[in-house]
Parts: sequence; C-alpha cells; structure tokens
Amino acid sequence: MRALLSRLTLAASALFFLPWAHAQNADARKEIEAASQAALSAAQQGPAEVKLGGQAVLKLPDNMMFVPRLQADRLMAAYGNGKDPSLLGVVLPKGDEDDWLITVNFEKTGYIKDDDARNWNVGELLDSLREGTKQSNVERVKRGFPELLIDGWVEAPKYDSKTQRLVWSVAAKHKDDGAQSDPTVNYNTYALGREGYITLDLITQQSQVPKDKGAVLALLNNIDYVEGKRYADFNSSTDKVAEYGLAALVAGVAAKKLGLFAVIGAFLLKFAKVGLIAVAALGGGIWSRLRRKKADPAGPGQQ
Repeated sequence: MRALLSRLTLAASALFFLPWAHAQNADARKEIEAASQAALSAAQQGPAEVKLGGQAVLKLPDNMMFVPRLQADRLMAAYGNGKDPSLLGVVLPKGDEDDWLITVNFEKTGYIKDDDARNWNVGELLDSLREGTKQSNVERVKRGFPELLIDGWVEAPKYDSKTQRLVWSVAAKHKDDGAQSDPTVNYNTYALGREGYITLDLITQQSQVPKDKGAVLALLNNIDYVEGKRYADFNSSTDKVAEYGLAALVAGVAAKKLGLFAVIGAFLLKFAKVGLIAVAALGGGIWSRLRRKKADPAGPGQQ
C-alpha cells in the first residue's frame, strides 16, 4: 500500500502552489487511505480488455491494473482534484519498481480535423509557448506566484496520420528551481475518434520519461475504437466538427496544465479562433487538471 500511495501522490494537483501535505487533516488522510484501498480492491487486473465509455476497448497488459471510473473519481477527489466528467479511469503498474500513473479520459469535442499537422513547425510552436510564458509571468508575479520557464520539448509533437495518434510533452519549471530539479511532467498521448479523442496522460518525473513512456505508448497502441466510433467512420453530413485542429489542441492543453493563460493569445492567433479556443481550453472539466510535484516519498500520512 505504501508504494501505491507514493504513486498516487503524483496526481494531487489542485493545490499546485501550496504544500498540500500541511493542509491535510486527519479526516482527509483517512479518506485518502480509504479511497486508495477502494481503488486497489476494484482494479481490473491485466491481462484484460477494458471497455472505455462505449467508445473503444483497451487491451491491458499483465503488468498493469485499471481502476474504473467510480473508484478513480473518488481517488482523484481525495488527492484534491476537482470532479472531471471526462475521466474514464486510472492505470497503475503492478510492480513496486515502477513509479508512474496514467489517467484515461474521453473528450467529446467532435471530430478534429488533422490537416494542420501536415505543415506545423514544432520550433515555432515552442517559440510561441515561450513567448506566452513571458507574458503570463508578469501576471504571475503580481499574484505572488513564481515565474515559469519553458525548457523545451520533452517530446516534440508527433502525429501519425495513418493511426490518428498524437504524442507530445513540454518541460517547464519554476524560475528559482535549481539545476538539479526533477519536476513532474505530463507525457500526453491521444487517440482520435469520430466523436472526440481518448487521452492517456502519463504522470512521472522528467528524468524517468525515457524509461516510463514505453508503458503509455504500449497502451496507446492497444486502443481500438469500436465500429461506428472510429476516425474513419466520420460522416460530414451528420457529425459535429470541432472548431479547432491539432495545433490548437496542443496549445490549449499546454496553457491549462502550465497555467499559461497568456499562451492562448500568443500561440493560437496563428492556429485557431482565439475566442473559441479560450473557451475550450479554460472551460470546466475539458482539460486534465494540473499535476504537482511528488511530495513525501513515503506517501501521505506515512512516517
């Protein structure tokens, strides 16, 4: 249980700028322990086929477990996350040698056109994110928050038009962090479908991405949309089409996860309708919550 709690601490996100461990009272610690035990008891053990909200089937390997929506909701709430209606579940490793967590969501945005991915310039995307960060830091300082710096891509955006799979991750840190800091990152993967997209969001330490990303990439390759929900099943005469493309999707998620609200203005002017994307990027429950750096490695309430 100690190892499980240590992994789940990665998902504590809502108190991003506060030492959350200091804010926990006895009742909160009891709920964390109860929610963790409930998640472990309800987890579907691999190998197994997991149904994802009537949209797809995920083939779970034998070294992982899947926590279903009800218990995953309770678990994320216990760790300070707001309720996310798009959450389908959480994947955890069985072995204590691994220290990561993967959230599984379905975002019903409508069909996302992937035309812009053919011509996007990842260097330009990164420059725009950095410029947006500089602008947002002015407001962050006024509000007493530390400035953020964009180090670069952990994984530059890559899109496979044959399988409609997207992968990307950006490295960010506080300006005052030392050179030896090892921040928690979100390694983001997407599988596009007819009505939206499934996200598998790996949460781990930046130094562990080369080792841990194989787990989420294996899951990404093991997602099969059911007949009628596949990207190729799109019907232009009847289906809803999202008002933005893949480049704007990357920018919107980055803005939400990093708290870079000014990124939307600096970045999306080049790729989408700013007003529409601002609503999509900042609207309640659409994007995954911010994840904070892992706290006490012994887990909450452990001595």
